[in-house]
Amino acid sequence: MAGQIPLDPVTGQIVGEAVAEQTEQAIANLKAILEAAETTLQNVVKTTVFLVDMNDFGAMNAVYAQHFDEATAPARACVEVSRLPKDVRVEIECIAVVP
Repeated sequence: MAGQIPLDPVTGQIVGEAVAEQTEQAIANLKAILEAAETTLQNVVKTTVFLVDMNDFGAMNAVYAQHFDEATAPARACVEVSRLPKDVRVEIECIAVVP
């Protein structure tokens, strides 16, 4: 699926300023799309995380780890980029299996 930013789907507004809050919303958006496709985070096989500051990795990873079990976590790449849409701090894309 295309990358998800911390955009509230109801209000269209960015959620949070800190990377942890933004990561939580980006993952919530991933979950909603996966559910609409009749699958879940457990069926994600690969993610790519885009951060505007690699120093935010620890805070992002703490939230990420709450949603992906370490033993079955998908393959992940994380890259620092110069800018993201709407000047957010994080964007997450994924590839999932639809059973």
